[in-house]
Amino acid sequence: MYNNKKVFILGMARSGFEAAKILASNNSILITDMKDQNEEQLNILKELNVKFVKSDNPTNLLDSSYDVLIKNPGIKYTHPTVVKAKELGIEVINEVELAYNYLNKDVKIIGVTGSNGKTTTVTLIYNMLLEDGKKAWLGGNIGTPLCNFVKDIKEDEYLVMEISDHQLCDMYNFKTNVSVLTNIFDVHTDFHDSHKRYIEMKKKIFNNHTKEDIAIINYDNKEALEIAKDIKSNVLYFSKDNKQNVYLKDNTIYYRDEKVIECKDIKLKGIHNYENAMAAISAVKVYGVSNEAICRVLSSFGGVEHRIEYVNTINGISYYNDSKATNCESTRIALSSFTEPVLLILGGLDRGHSFEELTDKMNNVKYVACYGETKMRIKEYCDTIGKSCDVFNTLNEATRSCISKANKGDVVLLSPACASWDQYEKFEDRGNEFKEIVNSIKEA
Repeated sequence: MYNNKKVFILGMARSGFEAAKILASNNSILITDMKDQNEEQLNILKELNVKFVKSDNPTNLLDSSYDVLIKNPGIKYTHPTVVKAKELGIEVINEVELAYNYLNKDVKIIGVTGSNGKTTTVTLIYNMLLEDGKKAWLGGNIGTPLCNFVKDIKEDEYLVMEISDHQLCDMYNFKTNVSVLTNIFDVHTDFHDSHKRYIEMKKKIFNNHTKEDIAIINYDNKEALEIAKDIKSNVLYFSKDNKQNVYLKDNTIYYRDEKVIECKDIKLKGIHNYENAMAAISAVKVYGVSNEAICRVLSSFGGVEHRIEYVNTINGISYYNDSKATNCESTRIALSSFTEPVLLILGGLDRGHSFEELTDKMNNVKYVACYGETKMRIKEYCDTIGKSCDVFNTLNEATRSCISKANKGDVVLLSPACASWDQYEKFEDRGNEFKEIVNSIKEA
């Protein structure tokens, strides 16, 4: 608990707003952001005596009188205000670490991180727990800040958390009972400045573990295996290729050699989703969830919004929204999901990453429409592999080009392989715009 502290919150968004609310009753709080904020939220904060300052230079607002700085996960550790706070000896944490101080210590926490598959995995775990009659809560990077509901969670209930590497940067005391690492790929090096540091951040999900705590690791992912070598957790593995705690054999998933479900009965298709299912099964089996509950969820759950999300079929052309594909590995997974001819929309924030790793999955791609900061690099890449590609300024223009070129039986796929922040506040906004464009198409 924080009492009588002077708190500096760097960045509003959902996490900053909820952090301010939970602290407001007995602490002095300043919250700052570069952007104008929602008037309703500002009025709520004003009533709570929280001071908000819009500033392009928040570093000047920070001095040694502050006890703690709560940083938005999207703000880099090299930000001048963060650097100054550390120089002044001010504690730097994030909203999740803050919320942990208010959490009942008898709550069972399942945390999920990884380069890909986090959101699907936590959603499956959450629904499996509910289906088995357990009281569970879902939060973290999936959208709902923990501060929003942490005081409502009672002992012996379950908290399922999607935890990103951005969040793990500023988490120290937070401890899970079960930590799942879905996989590790070469992403987010622009934020962490090196792949090595990115891996170090992912490893923090096993912080404070003892042999009483469970680590669930993808046995088929080399870098995930490497991370697991020297952690203190009780390590369990899932695998699509090897017989492990949970494994895939002859298109059937097994738990400790006991058949759980056949892949044909899983609504989500694709090997990546079978891996997500195995990760989820591994986690819930720790708490005795029945095969019946697991099967009911896996046979009915149709997927996460913005992740290879079916939008519509119009004039015989199918449209899929994969706006959550913010790196090449995610786009590779999406391309692997289709055998039909694909018209692919790529582009967004330029993190300097190569698009070469898409090449072996581009066989079914008949046309690429690219936009955003990366558009010229994508065009150059497409030229080198002989793919037809046009350059546009906006997603709207790129999408309409695909619509005009698509034939009956084709798939138009938004799977950008880039973050959205060059033109959108979040990937959900990008996906929603794509869906609006698609749903405005008139039947011929």
